[in-house]
Amino acid sequence: MGTVSFYPGPSRVYPKVKRYLQDAYRNNIVSINHRSDEFVEISKSTIRLLHEKLNVPDDYTIYFVSSATESWEIIAQSLIKEQSIHLFNGAFGKKWFEYTARIKPGTTAKPFTLQEKLKPAAFTSGDTLCITQNETSNGTQVTNKLIQQLHAKNPNHLIAVDATSSMAGIELDFTSADVWFASVQKCFGLPAGLAVLICSPAALKRAEQVNHRQHYNSLLYLHEMMQQYQTTYTPNVLGIYLLKCVLESAKPIKKVSSTIKSRYKKWESFFDTKSNQLNFLARSKAVRSHTVLAIEAPVAKVQQVKAAAKEAGFLLGNGYGEWKNTTFRIANFPAIQRKEIARLMDFLYGFI
Repeated sequence: MGTVSFYPGPSRVYPKVKRYLQDAYRNNIVSINHRSDEFVEISKSTIRLLHEKLNVPDDYTIYFVSSATESWEIIAQSLIKEQSIHLFNGAFGKKWFEYTARIKPGTTAKPFTLQEKLKPAAFTSGDTLCITQNETSNGTQVTNKLIQQLHAKNPNHLIAVDATSSMAGIELDFTSADVWFASVQKCFGLPAGLAVLICSPAALKRAEQVNHRQHYNSLLYLHEMMQQYQTTYTPNVLGIYLLKCVLESAKPIKKVSSTIKSRYKKWESFFDTKSNQLNFLARSKAVRSHTVLAIEAPVAKVQQVKAAAKEAGFLLGNGYGEWKNTTFRIANFPAIQRKEIARLMDFLYGFI
């Protein structure tokens, strides 16, 4: 039996991806022209399925980009007028802020601690609010309700959300923000190298006001090409095809989200009631992520668990940023099977 990856990205892919890859090779998908009718049909079907399976509003436009990092760049170049305000409590939210600040020097950081909920304040400065919905580095999340409240308090700001570790895993309220993006190597259960960027009508209106047309990935260019279900560049055709195949067999997001939350509750019970030595990094249940578990222990214990897990056939995620040595992380993504979770729990019993 091979190693089961619980690494929170790139993470375990769906087992059926092997068959989809074989089909792509056999049917010459890997060689088709990205301006061909065949590609347009694949693109169109994938966009339709994203709307349908994830409950993306009909008037929101979906684009294919290379990564969440590229989405940071697109937002900075095409959507921020003068100043963005970044609300974050972890390493990836901070990286987004730092990257944006290179392009928009007026960018402002509003950090909060991992043990507290985001406070949906009204902002009198800035024109764009940036939130990391699921902070992969420390296993926390900003809930739909909090994003809705932030949107209500800031009707004149665009709200952009990094949902890289949650999109396709939990149900998101897309109407509560204007820009959403995620790479596919996490809850989508696919290899890295593709991301989706989702924009509201308000975001497109802002793009027209900013009128940025200096780069190949300027949002206005992306939008023009997406009217024909094409891209401004030679895209990851194979990745888009695999995304289509996975979505065709996927359950609606409401059912997927219910499963993920049910599995999370079992993990929560496991660590909160059975373990004295392994604990959630996020002490408050109200801020814990449902898709990425960050587990804290003394440095020696973390090293012991990770090494033993590798020997037993489990790949656990390393800690990240300031928690690199004192945590390990467990992905709770849809592609991971129930029996694999049960096996990992049995293994971890020896360390609690």
